[in-house]
Amino acid sequence: MAKTETLSVDGRTQRQFTPSHKLSDEERAEILAIANSDEFKDCTPHQIVPILAERGQYIASESSFYRVLREANQLSHRHTSRTPSSRSKPKALTATSPNQIYTWDITYLATQVKGQFFYLYLFMDIFSRKIVGWQVYQEESSQYAADVITDICQRECIQREQVVLHSDNGSPMKGATMLATLQKLGVATSLSRR
Repeated sequence: MAKTETLSVDGRTQRQFTPSHKLSDEERAEILAIANSDEFKDCTPHQIVPILAERGQYIASESSFYRVLREANQLSHRHTSRTPSSRSKPKALTATSPNQIYTWDITYLATQVKGQFFYLYLFMDIFSRKIVGWQVYQEESSQYAADVITDICQRECIQREQVVLHSDNGSPMKGATMLATLQKLGVATSLSRR
């Protein structure tokens, strides 16, 4: 005797469940009215709910506020601050041959006296990794850096608009004397992101 197989339907997938505490249309409208009122139009639900709670009013939970605002497409930007703008990644500098991009920094050199240092100004070609110039001074100064880069440009026969000089945001790198010298030499500057 052959058994007939019957396909049974899984009742769990057909089940329709509505929570007993589901927000009514009036409650949703009240949440939207409160969130869009002059008092709360620039506030997030994270700010609205505690303010109402201090007044002894409970309309809905914070997550319900977020859900209702999201469903009404009003959650994108509710602050008085500027709207977030998309930032693009800065264009990367690439060297394809020597004397296109230099980088430089100042390094502390310890002395035998505790707390006293000499300062090594070091300039390097990015492409060839050649140290194109260096000097040791007793203090940090944009004037010293300007002197070193002037000497490098003369020694390496650097033409105007030929080299980009990259550095961090240290004060000697952004000093008026250094920037004026670079402009006079026709050397473009590039600073690290903050």
